[in-house]
Amino acid sequence: MSNNGTLLLSKIIDDNDIQALARHNITADHFTVEADRKAYEFIRQYAEQNRGQAPSYATVVEHVPDFFYVPQVSDSYEWLTRRLLNDAGQKEFIDLVQTGIQPLFDEYKNDVPRLIDKLQEKFDNIKHRTDVRKKVGTDIKRDTTQFLSEFERRKEGKSFKTWKSSFSNIGEYISGNMYVVYGKSGRGKSVIAAIKEAVTLAMQGATVLEWSMEMPTYEVMVRLYTEISGRLGITHAKLESVKNELIYEGDSGFNSDALRKGSLTPEIEEAFRNFLQGVNDYLPGTIIVRGVDDADFRDRSLRQLEADILKTEADVVIVDPFYYLDYEKNTSRTTGGDAANTSMKLRRLTGNSQVVTLAITQADESKEEKDEDGTRELALPDRSEVKKTKALLEDAAMLIAVDTDYKQGRGLVGINKGRNGGEGDSVEIIYVPQIGVVREMETGEGSVDQFDF
Repeated sequence: MSNNGTLLLSKIIDDNDIQALARHNITADHFTVEADRKAYEFIRQYAEQNRGQAPSYATVVEHVPDFFYVPQVSDSYEWLTRRLLNDAGQKEFIDLVQTGIQPLFDEYKNDVPRLIDKLQEKFDNIKHRTDVRKKVGTDIKRDTTQFLSEFERRKEGKSFKTWKSSFSNIGEYISGNMYVVYGKSGRGKSVIAAIKEAVTLAMQGATVLEWSMEMPTYEVMVRLYTEISGRLGITHAKLESVKNELIYEGDSGFNSDALRKGSLTPEIEEAFRNFLQGVNDYLPGTIIVRGVDDADFRDRSLRQLEADILKTEADVVIVDPFYYLDYEKNTSRTTGGDAANTSMKLRRLTGNSQVVTLAITQADESKEEKDEDGTRELALPDRSEVKKTKALLEDAAMLIAVDTDYKQGRGLVGINKGRNGGEGDSVEIIYVPQIGVVREMETGEGSVDQFDF
């Protein structure tokens, strides 16, 4: 029987150093010997009642007769805690192998990938609970070499990456950060983030992984091809409103409705096939779509997302929408805690993977204002209107609000929270996604050319 727990507690008694338990994150569960676990509990209780002082060995033995005190332990706390945690890890591993695997197998035997994920989660928990922390954080006086090393990596563009946004108020996306895009239902948030920005970043060479959890793959690809062809100006379009007002006239892409229905004219179909043959030349990066109808897209957990990031070597991840993820377990036991926990872990995954994450969610519905003609006034949702979980607001490096109206051919994109400033900035956009025209309006004299004033 190992006596590492006995040695550690004996040293704490001799040194009167109760804080050693907290410094090394030692809990009762780490003691594999029952007498050591009881002695640990008594020592902690005694210290709480006696201003942090440790009891004498005689007092401990009196209350826990089975505890075998060892005087004058000279080994370091680091060595003793490493041995103790290793003992705990061995016991947890054996318990899992002997009694924990069969119940998981019985529950998930018809879904082997899920079974493996659950086993991996169990092993990760053991590793986390028994890992030895050699140091905490970064010391600004002692770790200057570490800082300079990271500085050089950033200088050479090897550490983090930045990607320019389509919109001037957003500026750029920085790897390791999560950006939340939100708007009311049907107001173009997916078009802005999952189509417009996805193509913009892929045009810069990024590999974009898109989890489209409410839209079929074909529909997403229709929208992406429409956006790309719109940038190339493959066709020319003139669109008017029901009031015969000119919405847009100029270069455009393939009509998304015709692509969706497979009803292109022979001439346009030939142009589309030629476009597809050259898409590799148009797009330096790529966009990898996982659609809601994909047969192998059943697992929407963050663990699966991490696996997809690693497999695709993604630079950018788009989660559309956030609330269709398989939520993490609600460990806080609070209302909405499962969504909040998922948001926190998505932010952590984003940082660990050094990707840009665009998480799309809804805004609460509110009363709309209309002018005398019955035209809806564009209005960005407030930051307080982030729906599903307010944790997204806190976890986002930037909160991007969207409102569009395809009938008017207009929209707004604004910043309601910016970690590096910009809060309250908004831009007006031309919004005609059905022909691949979604872009920030020009300012100045050139802006009037695209409208019939």
